[in-house]
Amino acid sequence: MTSPAGPPPTGGGGEQRRVRLLAVTACPTGIAHTYMAAEKLAQAAESRGIDMKVETQGSIGAENVLDDNDVRQADGVIVAADKDVDLSRFAGKRVLTVGVAEGIRHPEQLIERVLSAPVHTGGGAPTVLASGGGKERSAGYRALMNGVSYMIPFVVVGGLLIAISLSLGGHTDPSGGLVIPKDSFWMDVNNIGVIGFTLMVPILSGYIAYAIGDRPALVPGMIGGWIANTGELYDSKAGAGFIGAIVTGFLAGYLVLWIKKVKVPKFVQPIMPIIVIPIVATTALGLFFIYVIGKPISWVFEHLTDWLGGMTGTSAVLLGAILGLMIAFDMGGPVNKTAFLFGAGLIATGNQTVMGMCAAAIPVMPLGQGLATLLRRRLYSEQERETGFAALFMGCFGISEGAIPFAAAQPAQVIPANMLGGAVAGAIAGVAGVEDAVPHGGPIVAVLGAVSGVPMFFVAVVIGSVVTALTTVALVDVSERRGAPALAGAGAAVPEAVLVGASVGGATESAKPVAGVGSSVEEAEEAGEVLSGHLTERTVRVRLDATDKEAAIREMAGLLARGGRVVDADELVAAALRREEQGTTGLGEEIAIPHAKTDAVSAPVVGFARSDEGVEWDSPDGTKARLVFMIAVPEAAAGDEHLRILSLLSRRLMDAGFRERLLAAPDEAAVVEVLREVG
Repeated sequence: MTSPAGPPPTGGGGEQRRVRLLAVTACPTGIAHTYMAAEKLAQAAESRGIDMKVETQGSIGAENVLDDNDVRQADGVIVAADKDVDLSRFAGKRVLTVGVAEGIRHPEQLIERVLSAPVHTGGGAPTVLASGGGKERSAGYRALMNGVSYMIPFVVVGGLLIAISLSLGGHTDPSGGLVIPKDSFWMDVNNIGVIGFTLMVPILSGYIAYAIGDRPALVPGMIGGWIANTGELYDSKAGAGFIGAIVTGFLAGYLVLWIKKVKVPKFVQPIMPIIVIPIVATTALGLFFIYVIGKPISWVFEHLTDWLGGMTGTSAVLLGAILGLMIAFDMGGPVNKTAFLFGAGLIATGNQTVMGMCAAAIPVMPLGQGLATLLRRRLYSEQERETGFAALFMGCFGISEGAIPFAAAQPAQVIPANMLGGAVAGAIAGVAGVEDAVPHGGPIVAVLGAVSGVPMFFVAVVIGSVVTALTTVALVDVSERRGAPALAGAGAAVPEAVLVGASVGGATESAKPVAGVGSSVEEAEEAGEVLSGHLTERTVRVRLDATDKEAAIREMAGLLARGGRVVDADELVAAALRREEQGTTGLGEEIAIPHAKTDAVSAPVVGFARSDEGVEWDSPDGTKARLVFMIAVPEAAAGDEHLRILSLLSRRLMDAGFRERLLAAPDEAAVVEVLREVG
């Protein structure tokens, strides 16, 4: 239990002990601001004789983590962050929350203010105050990504277990269906996977609500998601699926926020977050969905089924395209299930062609999204690429839900691409007369002999998947170039620090070995290499000619190219400029560190240039950038190494003497000698 806040305590004998403060620094678009704020706060505390421990939440992960003993002894906590930070551990302590830029610009003022800051009561959502230091995502986007991140493990585990059980224990049944023998080992595996899929939708809804309304919103969010996904509760053959879960998640979160604003007697306040709010919000949301939203959903999809029934005599191409569009729209949701149940119902009448159209469209979404992560790796984080591999596997077994994480993360780009590919696959299967004798889809049904016209079935699946992949890549790339957030799966990492290059004439030289990889540290030093060999005299310039940010980035890119590691200068520049759209890399104190993660470089490379007049970089303290560093790493090398260098560099640049030595260095060799101090 933490000690209550109060004036700084005194030791025995009336001797006042040193004030003890804690701090948390965090930035959503990299780590430079995170570590610079930490260093500034630590320096300001030390100059005042104050003990301070700073936890940094950068792209490497949380470092110097505050433990219970630290919190117990603290007199106050400064949270300088532009991302969500959980404040519940600081209940009973004075907590001051500001943007990360304030930690860089006014650390002394923050230390003075925190001793009179309000005491944190433990209620309320994780706090974020965006006041500079980067372009902050909207609250709705962050909430959606929170739900997606918690949902992904359920999708992957549930989908893969179902796929494995079908592949090893399933077979076609003469009476119809792809079945696994009851009471068999593989049926138990399948049931476990089904549980994962059953929980997937409530988890998505619950953690969207949690990100908005904190713990009191978790229960109404999850129960609301379950209700949305259980059509029997509102007389529908198909639940509302993941789209319904997104709706209930946001409704639950904002409903809880509204209830929190209601003034209640003091004796009721302690039970509000654990009893009153969850019960009221859950009941209200559940009944609202069942009676207000659920009934119209049921009515719409009953009439949609009747409409499809009237189309059975029309063109097979048109019917196949419509069924493919429906199958791909919500991947297991009501539109998908309406088309699926329509096709499955016609099998018993002897019409197997409609199910053949559905079967070809069912795997297109996960196969297409998985293929997209392979075609343009730079558009996806490592975790998204791993999810893509899982989606490919699920697609082979007709599990369309494998594409849900991608659709939930960026619906405007992914859902249209899915629908286009599904329509193409359904139309091809329709015109080819493909038949499916079991109510299931994907390559697995063809392998098990349930499909007639197998060659054309695979043609339809392959073409539809390729169409989905290419369309997804095109739409996501366009959105990224416009500065929209790229696909972000669970725990997806935010854009990390890396430098970018510019148009450079002439051929590039072969890359030099990195210190510690094929060369000794001593050899690296003799060759004028520092920062783990990523910066050399060839990538240093004591005079930067550019007068604006874009020109400076292009000039720095040309400088990086001199190191022989730039393979696509134009793409390097584009990547750096896209990073600037997300938030300035001007850090204040006359420093800028533009960066990008891109395969436009073959190996990590760092450059440095000095501007006499300074370049306007939208820095939080309003200063022009005179010291400009640039860092670029390829996708495959975007691990902890470049983040370690950036954190060391950011901290060292907070030393005024170090900056003065960089400004005074007469030539490139002297600059390299100064930079050896970074480590």
